[in-house]
Amino acid sequence: MLAWAAVAVFVGAYALIATEKINRVAAALGGACVMLLIGAATPATAFFAEDTGIDWNVLVLLVGMMLVVAVLKRTGAFEYLAIWAAKRARGRPFRVMVILVLVTAVASAVLDNVTTVLLVAPVTLLVCERLGVPFPPFLIAEAMASNIGGTATLVGDPPNIIVASRAGLSYNDFLVNLGPLVLILLVVFVLLCRVLFRGAFRYDAARAARIATLREREAIRDRRLLVIGLVVLVAITAAFVLHPVLHLQPSVVAIVGGLLLVAVSRLDVGEVVADVEWSTLAFFVGLFVMVGSLVHTGVMDTVSHAAIQATGDRLAVSTFVLAGGSAVLSAVVDNIPYVATMSPVVSDLVAAEHAGSGSHVLWWALTIGADLGGNATAVGASANVVVLGLAERSGQRISFWQFTRYGLIVAGVTVLISIGYLWLRYFAFG
Repeated sequence: MLAWAAVAVFVGAYALIATEKINRVAAALGGACVMLLIGAATPATAFFAEDTGIDWNVLVLLVGMMLVVAVLKRTGAFEYLAIWAAKRARGRPFRVMVILVLVTAVASAVLDNVTTVLLVAPVTLLVCERLGVPFPPFLIAEAMASNIGGTATLVGDPPNIIVASRAGLSYNDFLVNLGPLVLILLVVFVLLCRVLFRGAFRYDAARAARIATLREREAIRDRRLLVIGLVVLVAITAAFVLHPVLHLQPSVVAIVGGLLLVAVSRLDVGEVVADVEWSTLAFFVGLFVMVGSLVHTGVMDTVSHAAIQATGDRLAVSTFVLAGGSAVLSAVVDNIPYVATMSPVVSDLVAAEHAGSGSHVLWWALTIGADLGGNATAVGASANVVVLGLAERSGQRISFWQFTRYGLIVAGVTVLISIGYLWLRYFAFG
Protein backbone atom coordinates (compact mmCIF):
# COMPACT_ATOMS: atom_id res chain seq x y z
CA MET A 1 0.00 0.00 0.00
CA LEU A 2 2.81 2.39 0.88
CA ALA A 3 4.50 1.67 -2.44
CA TRP A 4 1.33 2.56 -4.34
CA ALA A 5 0.98 5.74 -2.31
CA ALA A 6 4.57 6.69 -3.17
CA VAL A 7 3.87 6.08 -6.86
CA ALA A 8 0.74 8.27 -6.67
CA VAL A 9 2.66 11.13 -5.04
CA PHE A 10 5.49 10.87 -7.54
CA VAL A 11 3.13 10.79 -10.54
CA GLY A 12 1.18 13.75 -9.13
CA ALA A 13 4.30 15.84 -8.57
CA TYR A 14 5.70 14.87 -11.96
CA ALA A 15 2.42 15.86 -13.62
CA LEU A 16 2.62 19.28 -11.95
CA ILE A 17 6.20 19.70 -13.13
CA ALA A 18 5.34 18.63 -16.68
CA THR A 19 2.18 20.73 -16.98
CA GLU A 20 3.77 23.64 -15.09
CA LYS A 21 0.59 24.28 -13.13
CA ILE A 22 2.81 25.42 -10.28
CA ASN A 23 6.51 26.28 -10.04
CA ARG A 24 8.65 23.16 -10.58
CA VAL A 25 10.66 23.79 -7.40
CA ALA A 26 7.46 24.02 -5.35
CA ALA A 27 6.14 20.82 -6.97
CA ALA A 28 9.33 18.88 -6.22
CA LEU A 29 9.64 20.11 -2.63
CA GLY A 30 5.92 19.59 -2.06
CA GLY A 31 6.17 16.02 -3.31
CA ALA A 32 9.15 15.41 -1.04
CA CYS A 33 7.22 16.74 1.96
CA VAL A 34 4.28 14.44 1.23
CA MET A 35 6.65 11.46 0.93
CA LEU A 36 8.00 12.25 4.39
CA LEU A 37 4.54 12.72 5.87
CA ILE A 38 3.16 9.39 4.58
CA GLY A 39 6.26 7.48 5.63
CA ALA A 40 7.52 6.60 2.13
CA ALA A 41 10.66 8.46 3.19
CA THR A 42 12.05 8.83 6.69
CA PRO A 43 14.70 11.20 8.03
CA ALA A 44 17.17 8.32 7.91
CA THR A 45 16.42 7.34 4.30
CA ALA A 46 15.95 10.89 2.99
CA PHE A 47 18.88 12.68 4.64
CA PHE A 48 21.49 10.05 5.45
CA ALA A 49 21.09 7.01 3.16
CA GLU A 50 23.28 6.91 0.08
CA ASP A 51 20.88 4.92 -2.13
CA THR A 52 17.53 6.38 -1.07
CA GLY A 53 18.24 9.91 0.03
CA ILE A 54 19.59 13.25 -1.05
CA ASP A 55 22.83 12.88 -2.96
CA TRP A 56 24.89 15.40 -1.03
CA ASN A 57 27.91 14.72 -3.24
CA VAL A 58 26.02 16.04 -6.27
CA LEU A 59 24.74 19.10 -4.39
CA VAL A 60 28.15 19.98 -2.95
CA LEU A 61 29.75 19.47 -6.38
CA LEU A 62 27.22 21.91 -7.85
CA VAL A 63 27.80 24.51 -5.15
CA GLY A 64 31.56 24.33 -5.61
CA MET A 65 31.42 24.74 -9.38
CA MET A 66 28.79 27.49 -9.14
CA LEU A 67 31.18 29.43 -6.90
CA VAL A 68 33.98 29.01 -9.45
CA VAL A 69 31.70 30.25 -12.24
CA ALA A 70 30.51 33.19 -10.11
CA VAL A 71 34.11 34.35 -9.58
CA LEU A 72 35.22 33.80 -13.19
CA LYS A 73 32.19 35.74 -14.42
CA ARG A 74 33.60 38.87 -12.79
CA THR A 75 36.89 38.64 -14.70
CA GLY A 76 35.40 39.10 -18.17
CA ALA A 77 36.48 35.60 -19.24
CA PHE A 78 33.05 34.65 -20.52
CA GLU A 79 32.76 37.83 -22.59
CA TYR A 80 36.16 37.00 -24.10
CA LEU A 81 35.05 33.48 -25.05
CA ALA A 82 31.72 34.75 -26.39
CA ILE A 83 33.40 37.24 -28.71
CA TRP A 84 35.99 34.65 -29.76
CA ALA A 85 33.31 32.08 -30.65
CA ALA A 86 31.17 34.61 -32.52
CA LYS A 87 34.15 35.87 -34.54
CA ARG A 88 35.34 32.36 -35.44
CA ALA A 89 31.81 31.54 -36.63
CA ARG A 90 31.68 34.85 -38.53
CA GLY A 91 28.38 35.69 -36.88
CA ARG A 92 26.59 32.63 -38.27
CA PRO A 93 24.31 31.26 -35.48
CA PHE A 94 24.46 27.62 -36.63
CA ARG A 95 28.25 27.71 -36.72
CA VAL A 96 28.22 29.18 -33.22
CA MET A 97 25.97 26.34 -32.03
CA VAL A 98 28.29 23.75 -33.59
CA ILE A 99 31.33 25.30 -31.86
CA LEU A 100 29.56 25.46 -28.47
CA VAL A 101 28.11 21.95 -28.82
CA LEU A 102 31.48 20.40 -29.64
CA VAL A 103 33.25 22.35 -26.89
CA THR A 104 30.57 21.21 -24.43
CA ALA A 105 30.78 17.58 -25.49
CA VAL A 106 34.58 17.42 -25.29
CA ALA A 107 34.68 19.27 -21.97
CA SER A 108 32.00 16.96 -20.55
CA ALA A 109 34.21 13.97 -21.27
CA VAL A 110 37.06 15.55 -19.28
CA LEU A 111 35.05 17.19 -16.53
CA ASP A 112 31.49 16.15 -15.72
CA ASN A 113 28.41 17.32 -17.59
CA VAL A 114 27.03 19.55 -14.83
CA THR A 115 30.33 21.39 -14.39
CA THR A 116 30.58 21.87 -18.15
CA VAL A 117 27.16 23.43 -18.63
CA LEU A 118 27.83 25.73 -15.69
CA LEU A 119 30.95 26.98 -17.46
CA VAL A 120 29.58 27.13 -21.01
CA ALA A 121 26.14 28.61 -20.26
CA PRO A 122 27.38 32.13 -19.39
CA VAL A 123 29.33 32.21 -22.67
CA THR A 124 26.22 31.11 -24.53
CA LEU A 125 24.05 33.82 -23.02
CA LEU A 126 26.53 36.49 -24.02
CA VAL A 127 27.14 35.30 -27.57
CA CYS A 128 23.38 34.95 -28.21
CA GLU A 129 22.89 38.49 -26.95
CA ARG A 130 25.60 39.69 -29.35
CA LEU A 131 24.00 37.85 -32.28
CA GLY A 132 20.44 38.83 -31.38
CA VAL A 133 19.16 35.25 -31.32
CA PRO A 134 17.14 33.43 -28.61
CA PHE A 135 19.36 31.46 -26.26
CA PRO A 136 17.01 28.61 -25.12
CA PRO A 137 17.74 26.44 -28.22
CA PHE A 138 21.48 26.86 -27.65
CA LEU A 139 21.25 25.94 -23.96
CA ILE A 140 19.05 22.92 -24.74
CA ALA A 141 21.54 21.72 -27.36
CA GLU A 142 24.43 22.14 -24.92
CA ALA A 143 22.68 20.17 -22.17
CA MET A 144 22.12 17.31 -24.60
CA ALA A 145 25.69 17.53 -25.91
CA SER A 146 26.99 17.35 -22.34
CA ASN A 147 25.04 14.14 -21.72
CA ILE A 148 26.30 12.62 -24.98
CA GLY A 149 29.93 13.67 -24.45
CA GLY A 150 29.88 12.64 -20.80
CA THR A 151 29.02 9.08 -21.80
CA ALA A 152 32.56 8.55 -23.15
CA THR A 153 34.51 8.56 -19.88
CA LEU A 154 34.38 7.42 -16.29
CA VAL A 155 34.19 10.99 -14.95
CA GLY A 156 31.92 12.39 -17.66
CA ASP A 157 28.60 11.65 -15.98
CA PRO A 158 27.89 10.78 -12.32
CA PRO A 159 26.16 7.46 -13.24
CA ASN A 160 29.40 6.36 -14.92
CA ILE A 161 31.26 6.68 -11.63
CA ILE A 162 28.65 4.47 -9.96
CA VAL A 163 28.93 1.84 -12.71
CA ALA A 164 32.74 1.90 -12.63
CA SER A 165 32.79 1.42 -8.87
CA ARG A 166 30.34 -1.50 -8.95
CA ALA A 167 31.82 -3.23 -12.01
CA GLY A 168 35.51 -2.54 -11.40
CA LEU A 169 35.90 -0.73 -14.74
CA SER A 170 38.73 1.72 -15.45
CA TYR A 171 38.88 5.11 -17.15
CA ASN A 172 40.37 3.44 -20.23
CA ASP A 173 37.62 0.79 -20.30
CA PHE A 174 35.03 3.54 -20.76
CA LEU A 175 37.10 5.42 -23.33
CA VAL A 176 37.81 2.34 -25.48
CA ASN A 177 34.31 0.89 -25.36
CA LEU A 178 32.15 4.02 -25.46
CA GLY A 179 34.46 6.64 -27.03
CA PRO A 180 33.90 5.49 -30.65
CA LEU A 181 30.14 5.47 -30.12
CA VAL A 182 30.16 9.02 -28.74
CA LEU A 183 32.04 10.29 -31.80
CA ILE A 184 29.35 8.81 -34.05
CA LEU A 185 26.57 10.25 -31.91
CA LEU A 186 28.10 13.73 -31.96
CA VAL A 187 28.07 13.80 -35.76
CA VAL A 188 24.44 12.69 -35.78
CA PHE A 189 23.54 15.20 -33.07
CA VAL A 190 25.04 18.14 -34.98
CA LEU A 191 22.93 17.16 -38.00
CA LEU A 192 19.84 16.93 -35.77
CA CYS A 193 20.56 20.39 -34.36
CA ARG A 194 20.49 21.83 -37.87
CA VAL A 195 16.95 20.52 -38.28
CA LEU A 196 15.50 20.79 -34.77
CA PHE A 197 16.65 24.34 -34.02
CA ARG A 198 16.54 25.81 -37.53
CA GLY A 199 14.23 28.62 -36.38
CA ALA A 200 16.98 30.03 -34.16
CA PHE A 201 19.55 30.50 -36.92
CA ARG A 202 18.63 33.99 -38.06
CA TYR A 203 21.69 35.65 -39.58
CA ASP A 204 22.04 39.39 -39.03
CA ALA A 205 24.72 40.82 -41.32
CA ALA A 206 24.90 44.11 -39.43
CA ARG A 207 25.47 42.39 -36.07
CA ALA A 208 28.02 40.06 -37.64
CA ALA A 209 29.93 43.06 -39.02
CA ARG A 210 29.95 44.73 -35.59
CA ILE A 211 31.17 41.52 -33.94
CA ALA A 212 34.05 41.31 -36.41
CA THR A 213 35.35 44.67 -35.18
CA LEU A 214 35.38 43.66 -31.51
CA ARG A 215 38.63 42.88 -29.70
CA GLU A 216 38.16 40.05 -27.25
CA ARG A 217 41.19 41.04 -25.14
CA GLU A 218 39.44 44.24 -24.13
CA ALA A 219 36.73 42.19 -22.43
CA ILE A 220 39.08 41.06 -19.65
CA ARG A 221 38.45 43.23 -16.58
CA ASP A 222 40.63 41.59 -13.91
CA ARG A 223 43.71 39.76 -15.21
CA ARG A 224 44.99 38.84 -11.76
CA LEU A 225 41.76 37.18 -10.75
CA LEU A 226 41.49 35.49 -14.16
CA VAL A 227 44.91 33.89 -13.77
CA ILE A 228 44.08 32.69 -10.25
CA GLY A 229 40.67 31.42 -11.37
CA LEU A 230 42.13 29.49 -14.31
CA VAL A 231 44.81 27.93 -12.09
CA VAL A 232 42.12 26.76 -9.65
CA LEU A 233 39.95 25.48 -12.51
CA VAL A 234 42.84 23.54 -14.04
CA ALA A 235 43.66 22.07 -10.63
CA ILE A 236 40.03 21.01 -10.16
CA THR A 237 39.96 19.45 -13.63
CA ALA A 238 43.21 17.58 -13.02
CA ALA A 239 41.87 16.24 -9.73
CA PHE A 240 38.71 15.04 -11.51
CA VAL A 241 40.76 13.20 -14.13
CA LEU A 242 43.13 11.75 -11.52
CA HIS A 243 40.28 10.47 -9.35
CA PRO A 244 41.41 6.81 -9.74
CA VAL A 245 44.82 7.80 -8.35
CA LEU A 246 43.97 10.49 -5.79
CA HIS A 247 40.72 8.88 -4.58
CA LEU A 248 39.28 12.32 -3.88
CA GLN A 249 35.55 12.62 -4.40
CA PRO A 250 34.63 15.16 -7.12
CA SER A 251 32.41 16.92 -4.58
CA VAL A 252 35.37 17.45 -2.24
CA VAL A 253 37.54 18.73 -5.06
CA ALA A 254 34.86 21.13 -6.31
CA ILE A 255 33.89 22.63 -2.95
CA VAL A 256 37.51 23.03 -1.81
CA GLY A 257 38.39 24.69 -5.12
CA GLY A 258 35.32 26.93 -5.03
CA LEU A 259 35.83 28.08 -1.45
CA LEU A 260 39.55 28.61 -2.01
CA LEU A 261 38.88 30.76 -5.05
CA VAL A 262 36.31 32.86 -3.19
CA ALA A 263 38.76 33.30 -0.30
CA VAL A 264 41.60 34.63 -2.48
CA SER A 265 39.42 36.61 -4.90
CA ARG A 266 39.02 39.70 -2.66
CA LEU A 267 35.40 39.88 -3.84
CA ASP A 268 32.36 40.51 -1.68
CA VAL A 269 31.42 37.03 -0.45
CA GLY A 270 27.73 37.89 -0.24
CA GLU A 271 27.61 38.92 -3.89
CA VAL A 272 29.39 35.76 -5.02
CA VAL A 273 27.17 33.48 -2.95
CA ALA A 274 24.08 35.24 -4.32
CA ASP A 275 25.02 33.95 -7.79
CA VAL A 276 24.63 30.32 -6.69
CA GLU A 277 21.52 28.74 -8.27
CA TRP A 278 19.79 28.00 -4.96
CA SER A 279 16.43 27.27 -6.60
CA THR A 280 18.06 24.61 -8.77
CA LEU A 281 19.65 23.02 -5.70
CA ALA A 282 16.26 23.02 -3.95
CA PHE A 283 14.71 21.29 -6.96
CA PHE A 284 17.36 18.58 -6.77
CA VAL A 285 16.62 18.07 -3.07
CA GLY A 286 12.93 17.48 -3.80
CA LEU A 287 13.69 15.20 -6.74
CA PHE A 288 16.18 13.11 -4.76
CA VAL A 289 13.74 12.59 -1.89
CA MET A 290 10.88 11.60 -4.22
CA VAL A 291 12.94 9.16 -6.28
CA GLY A 292 14.59 7.84 -3.11
CA SER A 293 11.12 7.10 -1.77
CA LEU A 294 10.40 4.92 -4.80
CA VAL A 295 13.68 3.10 -4.12
CA HIS A 296 12.95 2.77 -0.39
CA THR A 297 9.45 1.36 -0.92
CA GLY A 298 10.71 -1.18 -3.47
CA VAL A 299 9.02 0.30 -6.53
CA MET A 300 12.20 0.79 -8.56
CA ASP A 301 13.52 -2.64 -7.56
CA THR A 302 10.30 -4.31 -8.72
CA VAL A 303 10.32 -2.53 -12.06
CA SER A 304 13.99 -3.29 -12.66
CA HIS A 305 13.73 -6.98 -11.80
CA ALA A 306 10.63 -7.43 -13.92
CA ALA A 307 12.39 -5.96 -16.95
CA ILE A 308 15.43 -8.20 -16.49
CA GLN A 309 13.51 -11.40 -15.73
CA ALA A 310 11.52 -10.98 -18.94
CA THR A 311 14.68 -11.52 -20.99
CA GLY A 312 15.60 -14.91 -19.53
CA ASP A 313 19.25 -15.92 -19.94
CA ARG A 314 19.73 -14.50 -23.43
CA LEU A 315 22.63 -12.04 -23.25
CA ALA A 316 21.74 -10.14 -26.43
CA VAL A 317 18.10 -9.70 -25.43
CA SER A 318 19.12 -8.71 -21.90
CA THR A 319 21.49 -6.12 -23.32
CA PHE A 320 18.95 -4.48 -25.61
CA VAL A 321 16.15 -4.54 -23.04
CA LEU A 322 18.48 -3.09 -20.41
CA ALA A 323 19.61 -0.28 -22.74
CA GLY A 324 16.09 0.57 -23.87
CA GLY A 325 14.49 0.16 -20.45
CA SER A 326 17.17 2.27 -18.80
CA ALA A 327 16.63 5.00 -21.38
CA VAL A 328 12.87 5.06 -20.69
CA LEU A 329 13.22 5.05 -16.91
CA SER A 330 16.04 7.63 -16.93
CA ALA A 331 13.76 9.95 -18.86
CA VAL A 332 11.32 9.91 -15.93
CA VAL A 333 13.62 9.80 -12.92
CA ASP A 334 17.06 11.35 -12.53
CA ASN A 335 19.65 8.91 -13.86
CA ILE A 336 21.86 9.08 -10.75
CA PRO A 337 19.47 7.34 -8.32
CA TYR A 338 18.27 5.08 -11.13
CA VAL A 339 21.78 3.73 -11.81
CA ALA A 340 22.42 3.41 -8.08
CA THR A 341 19.31 1.22 -7.90
CA MET A 342 20.03 -0.84 -11.02
CA SER A 343 23.74 -1.49 -10.40
CA PRO A 344 23.20 -4.34 -7.90
CA VAL A 345 20.66 -5.94 -10.28
CA VAL A 346 23.09 -5.82 -13.21
CA SER A 347 25.92 -7.07 -11.03
CA ASP A 348 23.86 -10.11 -10.01
CA LEU A 349 22.87 -10.71 -13.62
CA VAL A 350 26.48 -10.60 -14.78
CA ALA A 351 27.59 -12.97 -12.02
CA ALA A 352 24.73 -15.46 -12.13
CA GLU A 353 23.41 -15.63 -15.67
CA HIS A 354 26.02 -14.29 -18.03
CA ALA A 355 29.37 -15.11 -16.48
CA GLY A 356 32.32 -14.27 -18.66
CA SER A 357 34.13 -11.28 -20.08
CA GLY A 358 31.43 -10.74 -22.71
CA SER A 359 28.92 -9.91 -20.00
CA HIS A 360 30.56 -6.48 -19.55
CA VAL A 361 28.30 -5.42 -22.40
CA LEU A 362 25.50 -5.26 -19.82
CA TRP A 363 27.33 -2.50 -17.99
CA TRP A 364 27.72 -0.57 -21.24
CA ALA A 365 24.01 -1.04 -21.94
CA LEU A 366 23.13 0.36 -18.51
CA THR A 367 25.49 3.32 -18.96
CA ILE A 368 24.28 4.14 -22.47
CA GLY A 369 20.61 3.88 -21.54
CA ALA A 370 20.96 6.00 -18.41
CA ASP A 371 23.17 8.70 -19.93
CA LEU A 372 21.43 9.09 -23.27
CA GLY A 373 17.92 8.48 -21.95
CA GLY A 374 18.48 11.44 -19.65
CA ASN A 375 18.18 13.68 -22.71
CA ALA A 376 14.54 12.75 -23.22
CA THR A 377 12.99 15.08 -20.65
CA ALA A 378 13.83 18.23 -18.73
CA VAL A 379 14.34 16.28 -15.48
CA GLY A 380 16.09 13.22 -16.91
CA ALA A 381 19.64 14.40 -16.16
CA SER A 382 21.29 16.80 -13.75
CA ALA A 383 22.65 18.96 -16.58
CA ASN A 384 19.12 19.48 -17.93
CA VAL A 385 17.86 20.72 -14.58
CA VAL A 386 20.80 23.11 -14.22
CA VAL A 387 20.19 24.55 -17.70
CA LEU A 388 16.51 25.19 -16.91
CA GLY A 389 17.52 27.04 -13.76
CA LEU A 390 20.11 29.17 -15.58
CA ALA A 391 17.63 30.08 -18.32
CA GLU A 392 14.95 31.09 -15.83
CA ARG A 393 17.43 33.22 -13.92
CA SER A 394 18.42 34.96 -17.16
CA GLY A 395 14.88 35.92 -18.10
CA GLN A 396 14.03 33.46 -20.90
CA ARG A 397 12.36 30.51 -19.26
CA ILE A 398 12.61 27.06 -20.85
CA SER A 399 9.44 25.09 -20.18
CA PHE A 400 9.35 21.36 -19.45
CA TRP A 401 7.76 20.61 -22.82
CA GLN A 402 9.97 23.00 -24.76
CA PHE A 403 12.94 20.91 -23.69
CA THR A 404 11.17 17.57 -23.87
CA ARG A 405 9.82 17.85 -27.41
CA TYR A 406 13.40 18.08 -28.66
CA GLY A 407 14.76 15.66 -26.07
CA LEU A 408 12.48 12.80 -27.01
CA ILE A 409 13.72 12.94 -30.60
CA VAL A 410 17.40 13.19 -29.66
CA ALA A 411 17.16 10.44 -27.03
CA GLY A 412 15.23 8.14 -29.36
CA VAL A 413 17.68 8.52 -32.25
CA THR A 414 20.85 8.24 -30.14
CA VAL A 415 19.62 5.24 -28.13
CA LEU A 416 18.62 3.35 -31.30
CA ILE A 417 22.04 4.04 -32.84
CA SER A 418 23.68 2.90 -29.60
CA ILE A 419 21.75 -0.38 -29.57
CA GLY A 420 22.91 -0.96 -33.14
CA TYR A 421 26.48 -0.21 -32.03
CA LEU A 422 26.23 -2.71 -29.17
CA TRP A 423 24.91 -5.38 -31.52
CA LEU A 424 27.59 -4.83 -34.14
CA ARG A 425 30.53 -4.58 -31.75
CA TYR A 426 29.67 -7.22 -29.14
CA PHE A 427 27.47 -9.73 -30.96
CA ALA A 428 27.79 -9.53 -34.76
CA PHE A 429 31.58 -9.10 -34.76
CA GLY A 430 32.42 -9.58 -31.09
